[in-house]
Amino acid sequence: MTQTVTRQEHEQLLVNTIRGLAMDGPQKANSGHPGTAMALAPIGWTLYGRCMKHDPAQPHWVDRDRFILSCGHACILQYSLLHLSGYDVSRDDLINFRQWGSKTPGHPEVGHTPGVETTTGPLGQGFAHAVGMALAERFLASEFNRDGFPVVDHYTYVIASDGDLMEGVCCEAASIAGHLELSKLIVFWDDNKITIEGETELAFTEDVDAKFQAMGWHVQRLDDSQVNDLDAISQAVEAAKKDSRPSLISCRTHIAFPSPNAIDTAESHGSPLGDKEIALTKERLGLPTDQTFHIPEETKSLTEATLKKGEKARQDWEKMFADYRAAHPELADRFDAWHKGELPQGWNQGLPDFKDGKARATRASSGEVIQALAERLPNLIGGSADLAGSTKTLMKVATSQSKDNPGGRNLHFGIREHAMAAMVNGMELHGGVIPFGATFFVFTDYMRPSLRLAALMEQRSIFVLTHDSIGLGEDGPTHQAVEHLPSLRMIPNLVEIRPCDAHEVRQAWVEAIKHKGGPVLLVLSRQDCPTLNRTAEIATADNLAKGAYVLSDGQKPDALDGILISSGYEVHPCLDAQKELESEGLSIRVVSMPSWGLFAAQSQDYRNSVFPPGVRKRLSVEAAATFGWERYITDEGAAHGIDRFGASAPWETNMEKFGFTGASIAAKMRELLG
Repeated sequence: MTQTVTRQEHEQLLVNTIRGLAMDGPQKANSGHPGTAMALAPIGWTLYGRCMKHDPAQPHWVDRDRFILSCGHACILQYSLLHLSGYDVSRDDLINFRQWGSKTPGHPEVGHTPGVETTTGPLGQGFAHAVGMALAERFLASEFNRDGFPVVDHYTYVIASDGDLMEGVCCEAASIAGHLELSKLIVFWDDNKITIEGETELAFTEDVDAKFQAMGWHVQRLDDSQVNDLDAISQAVEAAKKDSRPSLISCRTHIAFPSPNAIDTAESHGSPLGDKEIALTKERLGLPTDQTFHIPEETKSLTEATLKKGEKARQDWEKMFADYRAAHPELADRFDAWHKGELPQGWNQGLPDFKDGKARATRASSGEVIQALAERLPNLIGGSADLAGSTKTLMKVATSQSKDNPGGRNLHFGIREHAMAAMVNGMELHGGVIPFGATFFVFTDYMRPSLRLAALMEQRSIFVLTHDSIGLGEDGPTHQAVEHLPSLRMIPNLVEIRPCDAHEVRQAWVEAIKHKGGPVLLVLSRQDCPTLNRTAEIATADNLAKGAYVLSDGQKPDALDGILISSGYEVHPCLDAQKELESEGLSIRVVSMPSWGLFAAQSQDYRNSVFPPGVRKRLSVEAAATFGWERYITDEGAAHGIDRFGASAPWETNMEKFGFTGASIAAKMRELLG
């Protein structure tokens, strides 16, 4: 008699296969994290094989469910799931785990591995990205869904570790997710009670379930038998979907399950198990002990079933969308444009031109540009970390996002700078929206991990950062950004733009919206900056797109005595110094350099036209730490800045005391010229 093999038996074989791969990958690489991946195999397959709506053949289908492995160190789990689900991740890719040029790096990287939605590894970031994704999904659903046409209807699933939940950014993001009731967010918490140093009780004894309930989450708990029961996991997901709140499913797992000797040990968290322990575990799992990266033929039926299920879900959606297009053609066209990142015709026309010459803070100029953009870009969505009035980022034509108003475009992040930045990244990763966040420049200290990840992921996340220097004034050195410009300029792919007047602000926003390949920081002043009359003597602000340009040339451009280089407010005392020096017969060029990142992307010929190699007497002027200016001032130049903390005083006093007046700058240039 032929014995019938059930789907459940095939699924258990596949789960055990994942556990085998989770051991083999780190063992071959001689590094990695097998234990967590082994324990989470049943949850991972339940999501990929049963619960998630996704098409492995078309991983960028817009209405797919998103999966985020927030504990990115367990990435061998995700790579195994991607392979066994039918994504373009081969067995050879698994064999090349953590090797140069492979699709399977040591932590998941978006854009590098098909099916990976975000880069994770720094704990808590993936969780916060997922909150941004869930928010984007709900906003877009409010914008586009119509009766009978749920064209935006997907979930964001997360697997998070103890370490994720310990991180402050995770708590910030969980708090706002509960406040907003983001019901399409489902998080599995891997409660394995193990960290690198030992048991979590060394540092972590809080009641996580109670904390999440207090933050407005729906909470379920699966015990150590249920986390290995695919039906129990599926039922928990269905229960989560029926609740109107975000859901936490707490899972009592055992790291390195079911190994005989490595289970529940800190060593199995971050080290290969060793050949002997792997053989013992494979024997227990019914896997061949003489093979590595073994994938049984029987699992192919589940791979094929997952591919067929995903293809049908996508085709059903595409058919619905075709009917949607027939019923709502304008909405369908807008849906396509938003998700392709296309900008409406004329979006950058008719922006404020600031012809009156009035002095205004660049944060105020930015606020005026935002109002115009908000009317032209209906998918511009963002807000501030409780500083909308100060950062001038509240969009007057839009309403506030809330649990009762999912279509609101003004986001109130609360005093959660880190989560704000990560959520902006998540919204940008999701697609369909143009997200921004805002706070004081000094508080990028709280945001830096998310800024770095935005740069690593090459995501166009926009951040409005005001109160940029000692020009902040009386609030003093705790709030005065000094070292921030040079420290952020060091991050690859990050573009900072520090405009000197209202005209440059307008162009800065245009560049930020158009930019691709990394985050854009708009660094803006609290104090007033004169609005330059852009005549033949003062170059047009359109040149901002090149990062640096000749704002005002010397009286003898072919025989320059020196160059003054600056950004932001300090450009204006440089122009005053130029007048003073030129009255003495010197030929001095003033270069406005609002963006090192944009300038570095220009041709060498253009860069030489701004900074002629033969003109060696160059003085950089910036109310910030001088680190990094050596690349532009040459060995005969000098950097004038602030290599100490600021002071509490009226901004005019600070500028005078620290030497940022026309007279002071002229004196420094004379000294440089000898």
